[in-house]
Amino acid sequence: MPLRSTFTRFFQLESASGLLLIAAAALALIINNSPLSYLYNGLLDVPVVAQVGALQIAKPLLLWINDGLMALFFLLIGLEVKREIIDGHLSRPSQIVLPGAAAIGGMVVPALIYYFLNKDNPAAVAGWAIPTATDIAFALGVLALLGKRVPVSLKLFLMTLAIIDDLGAIIVIALFYSGALSSLSLMLAAACLVALVAMNRMGVVKLGPYMVIGLILWVCVLKSGVHATLAGVTLALTIPLRTRNAEPSPLLALEHALHPWVAFGILPLFAFANAGVSLAGVTAESFTHHVPMGIAVGLLLGKTVGVFGLTWLAIKLGLAALPSGANWGQVLGVAILCGIGFTMSLFVGSLAFVPGSSEYAGMDRMGILTGSILAAVIGYAVTAMASRKAVGS
Repeated sequence: MPLRSTFTRFFQLESASGLLLIAAAALALIINNSPLSYLYNGLLDVPVVAQVGALQIAKPLLLWINDGLMALFFLLIGLEVKREIIDGHLSRPSQIVLPGAAAIGGMVVPALIYYFLNKDNPAAVAGWAIPTATDIAFALGVLALLGKRVPVSLKLFLMTLAIIDDLGAIIVIALFYSGALSSLSLMLAAACLVALVAMNRMGVVKLGPYMVIGLILWVCVLKSGVHATLAGVTLALTIPLRTRNAEPSPLLALEHALHPWVAFGILPLFAFANAGVSLAGVTAESFTHHVPMGIAVGLLLGKTVGVFGLTWLAIKLGLAALPSGANWGQVLGVAILCGIGFTMSLFVGSLAFVPGSSEYAGMDRMGILTGSILAAVIGYAVTAMASRKAVGS
């Protein structure tokens, strides 16, 4: 089989993005715990400066990845959310009830577990939102490994749940992880938003103007004290899905163009830059400290209890029905898979515990990796066993 054909088939696999995330994280762990660790840390600390006249943005490479490239990830999330709300699985209230209830449970219970374990330490409490996130690419990638043994309805349930979870994470970041605000930058960002909405209302379908103003919006939000990635979501919500004269949809065109770059480029790069935990001096206390313990238990136990518990409650109250063709064992397995926080948890962790200024900056990653790996392994095993029983029956 030609090499080009092999790579084409690989990147068409639903699990490809999740597998790349695993490979990128493993590579980071290996390099940062080898004699080449100085190269890894030196690369992430390389200063990168962009300047136009008096306007200067100077950040280390790590923050360009976290604040810049991840804005494109949130742009893609925003596009997916808008499409799902208008034409997809979030377009009718009846479609939202079950994954919505599961997503709420999957955010509230892990946060409460983390808070309970760290309530006596104000500095550590800042990480309460870290175990509330679900990595949609990673979770769907693990589920995809089971192939046709898992009903499509269950995959749609997980995807919709994760999208609502991402929307919740965006709100949390906006409300709780923004810094000191700049009035001038916020006013300029508001002016950009007004211009974007005006273009939408006037029927502008060319993506170029949206991208130019979106870049200006990103700079303004970056300078405002609100986290820069929220500019991506804001921009996404102003890009038209439907057009007046049967032109191709700008939203769908941008979503399709962004998806391979985000899935196979930006997210693996983010994982590589943020998952390189140094294991030097790691002891049992590194896992039993309340911060990593709160994150790991929140992801593994909190997500399972929250997602499965609220799903069960919604169905028993008659508010929703079990996904078609799925059984309770498969739903439990998916609930455990929701504990794969990884990318989103690492991102929230970088906001809660800023590297270089927080004593918990590396400690949170230990909890994220532990909880996510356990959730992936246990979730896969439970779903596989439940799917085998479903096929056998």
